[in-house]
Amino acid sequence: MNVLIIEDESLSANRLESLVNKYDPKINVMAKLSSVRESIQWLSDPVNVRPDLIFMDLHLEDDLAFKIIEELKLTIPIIFTTAYSEYTLKAFKANSVDYLLKPVDKSELSVAIDKFVALHAKSAVAPMPDFATLMAMYQSGDEGYKERFLATAGQKLFSIRTSEIAYFTIEQKATFLRTYDGQHLAMDYSLDKLAQLLNPKEFFRINRSLIISLNSIRSIYTVSAGRLKLELTPATSQEVFVSGDRMADFKQWLGK
Repeated sequence: MNVLIIEDESLSANRLESLVNKYDPKINVMAKLSSVRESIQWLSDPVNVRPDLIFMDLHLEDDLAFKIIEELKLTIPIIFTTAYSEYTLKAFKANSVDYLLKPVDKSELSVAIDKFVALHAKSAVAPMPDFATLMAMYQSGDEGYKERFLATAGQKLFSIRTSEIAYFTIEQKATFLRTYDGQHLAMDYSLDKLAQLLNPKEFFRINRSLIISLNSIRSIYTVSAGRLKLELTPATSQEVFVSGDRMADFKQWLGK
C-alpha cells in the first residue's frame, strides 16, 4: 500500500509515519508534504505514483486542506487528522470521512486503516464528503480551536491540553510552551501558526515572541511612556511588555 502524509507539523508527521510503519512495515510512505501548494504540485506531477490512501491535516501552513481536494477533484480515500472540536468532528462523521484526533492514537489508527482496507476491497473510490458544506462551516467561523498540542522534552513526547498552557514563547528561534505547573516543552509550531489555532478569546499575542493566556496574567502595570508591563504565572525569566502596536487591541481583549 502506498500512502501520502500531508501535515505541516513535522513532529506529528514523523510520529504518524512511525505509527503507520508499526501497523504494517510493508506500507510505503511516499512523501510527507506540509502545504496546500506543495501537495497540489506533488499530486499533479505525472511522475509520482497515485497513492492508495492520504492522511491529511485539516489546517495546513498556507490554507485549509479542502483546497487540495477542490483544486484536483480528488477521489483518493482520505483519513483526516484533526485537533478540532467535537462539533467539527460530527460534521466529518456525517459525511462519511474517517478522521483521527490528534495526537494520533495507535489503536485508533489501526481501526481507521482497517476500515479503509475493508472499503477499498469493495471499491477503488471512497465516498467523498460534501466539501462545500464543510468549507462554508469553516468560513462562517464555526470551527473549533486546538484542544491539545504535542510537545517534547528530549526524546519524550507530551500531549498537553490547551487549558493547561499559560503561554507560548520564542527562545533562540525555537517555540516553547509553558504550563501552569511549570513544564517547559518544545513545540513544532511558529507563533504565527499558533495564532490561527488558538481561541482568540483565551489567548493574545502581546509581542513578537510571546502569546499569553488570559488566566496567566497576574498583574498589569503602566510604566514610562504609557507602556504596559505584565507579570505572568508562572513567572518569566525576563520582563514582559506589550508591544506599542498591540496596546489598543490588548486593552480591548482584556475588556471583552
